[in-house]
Amino acid sequence: MSVFARVDMPALDGATEWLNSEPLGPAELRGRVVLVNFWTWTCINWLRQEPYVRAWSRAYRDDGLVVIGVHTPEFSFEHDLEGVRRAVEVRDIDYPVAQDNDYAVWRGFANHYWPALYFVDRDGGIRDQHFGEGRYEESQRALQKLLGVKRELVFVEGVGVEAEADWDNLGTPETYLGSERGDRRAHSPSERLPLNHWTLAGEWTVGPENVVLDQARGSIAFRFHARDVHLVLSPGAAEPIPFRVLLDGEAPGESHGVDVDKDGNGVLREGRIYQLVRQHDGVRERTLEITFLEPGAEAYAFTFG
Repeated sequence: MSVFARVDMPALDGATEWLNSEPLGPAELRGRVVLVNFWTWTCINWLRQEPYVRAWSRAYRDDGLVVIGVHTPEFSFEHDLEGVRRAVEVRDIDYPVAQDNDYAVWRGFANHYWPALYFVDRDGGIRDQHFGEGRYEESQRALQKLLGVKRELVFVEGVGVEAEADWDNLGTPETYLGSERGDRRAHSPSERLPLNHWTLAGEWTVGPENVVLDQARGSIAFRFHARDVHLVLSPGAAEPIPFRVLLDGEAPGESHGVDVDKDGNGVLREGRIYQLVRQHDGVRERTLEITFLEPGAEAYAFTFG
């Protein structure tokens, strides 16, 4: 199982807060197998991985496994502890979560990815690691080997936003909207967008990590090829902001996402990832347009599934 020379698990004392637990360190974890999971609540890749981590925590807890979620924020609004609490509650996470606002734990592990898994043996040595989604069977077997158990693997199936991506039909990459990492922005009308390009209509301010709507009824259009469309949004300091989603100029109907009704209506209430589209009539190239009926909406990144 060892994929590199033994490296001891770094300390977790750089965490700024702990949820579901008192602070954990070497003394509390001695003799336990530890799975460290780096995440951030707007990451679609983590959301699709989370049902597995949650199931493993419950299935192997009595065998000596401790799962520790390390929430290291990607976007500025994800530093908010109440937002982390809300994500923990919504995702039904009952294992310890360390809030890593200063990136101290992230740097200690020399980590670069969301999500990331580090497998730690009972002596505190990191024995395996995995970055991104997938490899679930191998990861669960690695946990069993470290725990010294051998039994049927736990069956996991994500639902809603946690459902596995339709990889065979995923033709559009994650796309950031802010000036630091934004790309593929077109300056043509939405009806003439090339595939995998996006455009703004209305009065927007483009910041380093997001675009912010200055006047009501501004919109973002995106030409995509995927089953699912998600958008990381925040209302900033504004009250809840209603929005409307169109697919190829029409209400999405049965292809609406979990945060939108059949008529395309949704409400931006808090900073998180919103599922706007889940195609049910075959995956094909489509144009999404989301219009915000009030100013203040902050849009960060599109992801697809």
